[in-house]
Amino acid sequence: MSKLYCDVALPVPLPSLFTYAVPREMAETLRAGSRVLVPFRRRTFVGVVVTLDTQPPATAQVRPIAQLLDLLPALPPSLMELGQWITGYYLAPPGEVFRAMLPPLTELRSRQELRLTESGRAAIAEGPEGGLSAHELDTLQEVERGEQRAGFAVPPKPEEQKALVARLLRRGLLHLQEGVVGTKRRLQRVIAWKSGAAESLTHLAEKEERIRQILEVERGPLPLPVLLRVAHVTRAVIERLLKQGLLESWEEPIDPGEDPFDAGFTPPAHELNEGQAAAAAAIRARLDAGEFGVSLLFGVTGSGKTEVYLRCVQETLARGKTAIVLVPEIALTLWIGRLCRSWFGARFEGVAVLHSALSDTERAREWWRVRNGEARVVVGTRSAVFAPLENLGLIIVDEEQEGSYKQEETPRYHGRDVAIVRAKLEQAAVLLGSATPSLESFHHARSGKYGLLRLAGRVENRPLAPVEIVDLRDDFRESHNTSPISAALRRGIAECLAAQTQALILINRRGYSWFVLCRSCGASVQCANCSISLTYHKQRNRLECHYCGAMQPVPKKCPKCESQYLHYFGEGSEQLEERLRKEFPGARVGRLDRDTARTKRQYQETLAAFAGGALDILVGTQMLAKGHDFQRVTVVGVVSADSTLSLPDFRAAERAFQLLTQVAGRAGRGELPGRVLVQTYYPEHYAIRDAARQDYEAFFERELHFRRMMAYPPFTALANILVRDTSLENAIRWSRQLGDFFAPHDGQGVKVLGPAAAPLARLKKEHRFQFLLKSPKRSLLTNLLQQALSRCEAQEIPRTAVLVDMDPLSLL
Repeated sequence: MSKLYCDVALPVPLPSLFTYAVPREMAETLRAGSRVLVPFRRRTFVGVVVTLDTQPPATAQVRPIAQLLDLLPALPPSLMELGQWITGYYLAPPGEVFRAMLPPLTELRSRQELRLTESGRAAIAEGPEGGLSAHELDTLQEVERGEQRAGFAVPPKPEEQKALVARLLRRGLLHLQEGVVGTKRRLQRVIAWKSGAAESLTHLAEKEERIRQILEVERGPLPLPVLLRVAHVTRAVIERLLKQGLLESWEEPIDPGEDPFDAGFTPPAHELNEGQAAAAAAIRARLDAGEFGVSLLFGVTGSGKTEVYLRCVQETLARGKTAIVLVPEIALTLWIGRLCRSWFGARFEGVAVLHSALSDTERAREWWRVRNGEARVVVGTRSAVFAPLENLGLIIVDEEQEGSYKQEETPRYHGRDVAIVRAKLEQAAVLLGSATPSLESFHHARSGKYGLLRLAGRVENRPLAPVEIVDLRDDFRESHNTSPISAALRRGIAECLAAQTQALILINRRGYSWFVLCRSCGASVQCANCSISLTYHKQRNRLECHYCGAMQPVPKKCPKCESQYLHYFGEGSEQLEERLRKEFPGARVGRLDRDTARTKRQYQETLAAFAGGALDILVGTQMLAKGHDFQRVTVVGVVSADSTLSLPDFRAAERAFQLLTQVAGRAGRGELPGRVLVQTYYPEHYAIRDAARQDYEAFFERELHFRRMMAYPPFTALANILVRDTSLENAIRWSRQLGDFFAPHDGQGVKVLGPAAAPLARLKKEHRFQFLLKSPKRSLLTNLLQQALSRCEAQEIPRTAVLVDMDPLSLL
């Protein structure tokens, strides 16, 4: 047998693979996609095997693999191919690409579990007459004994026995799966009404009777937090009833894919209207054909896109295939995950949830559940596009225009675009959904590259809420009021409270004030690490940087001139909440932003309080703008609607239009009519006007004309190159060297802008310079960037100092 070598991708910022020798005892078991432990310089890394070869490398000395971690490759062939595409398209180091695709490495060990297949059991029954060797039969019987003891057997350690197990796996006599062990699972307390406990009592008080009705008649045993919420009682009442023997309790593990608010949740049943039925039929036809294709579901807010998603997943599962549902924010995984579990069942069809808010252990456990075939539906944020599902039939990308699908760290992939490529590799269907699609996606749909499915009206023919533009210049001339709440919005909220309905107020800045300014010298208090002013947070009484997380106490004097005349400028969500409490003292006001919802439970509790009527006014940032369905919201107010329009970014108008249209869609979603008030200093801007009319196609035509004239996507391929270093001299020198390389290529099919200081010239202690490259041909752009990275390597510019962002969503 000839000697075997393999190329391994290591999690280091280098563009190459590394060749290792395969020990003879691993030759039969090693496969592409397996994780291996290998020496690298003076350290040991976990890498992924990319290719196997019998040809020896040119290097004189090749070190051997230290250990094979997987008999079952962690990454199936389809994901290996996808990872190599990401490496080439986004010019990312292969090791960092595959690291992003794998489950997190936990300090707890993973356990490989062997089980007999039906064929294996039959082979044991046949005995030596079945054609098995004595060693093979002994191995199968050992696995059988392990199953009887613990439900599974552990694969043998010696390498020669691993080869024997590998042969039995290939023959289908054994099945191998992997899980995480040794983990302590989080527990929840479950409360139940004790059977027969109330028979000796002649009368139950109102609270006790309500609890009995919920636990014994309506829902059955519930987790304690859910019972407190639905019964509207305190923890003390529950503890008293437990002592009296009317209730009983026990602890159950919390599944990371489960949600304690699921208990008793029943999704509303809807008949599909004509538009929904047509969209679902189009996807059904795509599934029947078994062909790759992309469809854009373009529907106004409240048109029932989620219902179409669920029907399409149902059709996918009925055909024996699997599905991925991507959502833009972790918060939305709670709602979509709950719907999927109620429709498809966490235990019967298997619904897994994958996102970064899970602990490493929880993410690893969910990932291996998917790899082992225990889940057929995956709900998650952008990284869930790498879920190791087999037999993939459908990928849904909800709110496909959202910038959170773009990874801002290496590898800088776009979840939506990777989903489309993965579906193409696996001959699956893709359904993109949005009320405000990205210009690129709608352009593809209009040109016929994607299928276009329309939902023109809201469910049950409910009207869109009318939008009123409030000109803050006129408001100030009339009232001389400096409050962020205009007179029109104040009247609207007062009418809402009088009618006992609810109001939703959006301000897309968190904190209390934008920055602190010295009235004597004009200097603002800057972050020590970034070229940005610090934001004042009153509740914590400190200044914070929203980019690097740096914090410092509020100064009593100006750090520059020591003047005591410091002034706080601008309004954030914290200040707006405070003003609303003062102006409407009888109203129950809540706030939802990253400061108040740092955990999943805090987020759920705030939304549950608002949905249940415990809050009258909810103030929040853009996390309120999409995906929520509040039936009693009749007034939506937008404070500082034009705050994003002044950013130095060609997508600024598109983002402003999308945010305004999405938040306007939160009003009038139930039977009550709604209204939207948009406060702005630029009422004449086309993004504001078109959002007020909720006319996406008018905005699309205007913005597309601008993009065509200025040679921006979707008419050109775009790349943003950042050169960065903690030393300003290094950053300038490397930028000049890269500029010298780009200069002869400028105008040769590629337009080169820069180098110039980035809009955020210093970030996290690093000085930053920027190049922007445009080309009508993506191949020209990719080739030039590959040459540029090679030149950087030749000139010993560190690979980590040059960031290439293909198809950037932000130029800051």
